[in-house]
Amino acid sequence: MAEVEIGRGKTGRRAYGFEDIGVVPARRTRDPEEVSTAWQIDAYRFELPLVVSPMDSVVSPRTAIEIGRLGGLAVLDLEGLWTRYKDPEPLLAEIVELDDDRATERLQEIYAEPIQEDLIGQRIQEVRDAGVVTAARLSPQRTTRLHKAVIDAGVDIFVIRGTTVSAEHVSGRAEPLNLKQFIYELDVPVIVGGCATYQAALHLMRTGAAGVLVGFGGGSAHTTRTVLGVSVPMATSVGDVAAARRDYLDESGGRYVHVIADGGMSRSGDIVKALACGADAVMVGSPLARAVEAPGRGYHWGSEAAHAMLPRGARVGVGTIGTLEQIVHGPSAMPDGSMNLMGALRRAMATAGYSDLKEFQRVEVVVHQ
Repeated sequence: MAEVEIGRGKTGRRAYGFEDIGVVPARRTRDPEEVSTAWQIDAYRFELPLVVSPMDSVVSPRTAIEIGRLGGLAVLDLEGLWTRYKDPEPLLAEIVELDDDRATERLQEIYAEPIQEDLIGQRIQEVRDAGVVTAARLSPQRTTRLHKAVIDAGVDIFVIRGTTVSAEHVSGRAEPLNLKQFIYELDVPVIVGGCATYQAALHLMRTGAAGVLVGFGGGSAHTTRTVLGVSVPMATSVGDVAAARRDYLDESGGRYVHVIADGGMSRSGDIVKALACGADAVMVGSPLARAVEAPGRGYHWGSEAAHAMLPRGARVGVGTIGTLEQIVHGPSAMPDGSMNLMGALRRAMATAGYSDLKEFQRVEVVVHQ
């Protein structure tokens, strides 16, 4: 891809976000009811390519169970309120009522409470007892210390998620997490991320990960771009990581690593474009934070918002528009792509003439001028 001159001493590759591209309809169309949105990672099959972000404003044990029953997968944040407090409900209610100028400071205070390892097992067991697939997240910094409690609790899918995760983290202060050795020693599939480039994704795939998260997470509640200056448009990132998946498939002799777009998708059209660019599934937060059942009660924030030294997120008001089932499956009362996310995906796939997600990854896209 041609580089653009930024200045005489600096060039950069042109990159595109989901807002910059569009899906091209084909000559053949299908009935939306005959389209499959199912995907499978390791031994687990899901009817929807929908993974819900590990954010306290969206995922509680109760909403994780409901998302599982609707056909998706919700990831519980094991560094959030549900593992720091036996009953976080009063704190969730308090967060909603905070003034904007006080919100970040108070979030830092609330999340300073130590993680209780016994609550890790208790929360995972709550979801397991409902008979749905359990997924839970730790940051790379806490994975070594807390992973045994997670595995002992019987988690089905282990998610290691940070703003950016590399296979070669360098630290002079502490022994870094050796992803390749760690994943090799586990008996459960591991999803790692985020990453945004071909090379970083290829290195993560070589660790043995079952899935790779593309992006920096956080979405509408994230301020990484303004705080760190780190930003890669998602359409280009997903396309690059999909290319790494293809090349790793050849390199490994047939091992397929799933690509999960993480962040930057607030409407159904964004989800469609992420899958069209090569993602196997999407990880979203803000669309589900608008559900009646969401713990955030119309507000949305990620773990980065409570960082003790350098917050890279905010508590944002997203409002409430309907139930989880309405947002995922409809019917929609909104014309803006905020409800019936999966119905919109099926209709887009049908309009383009594709019957399943793997086929849809080959759909033609155009760049808007």
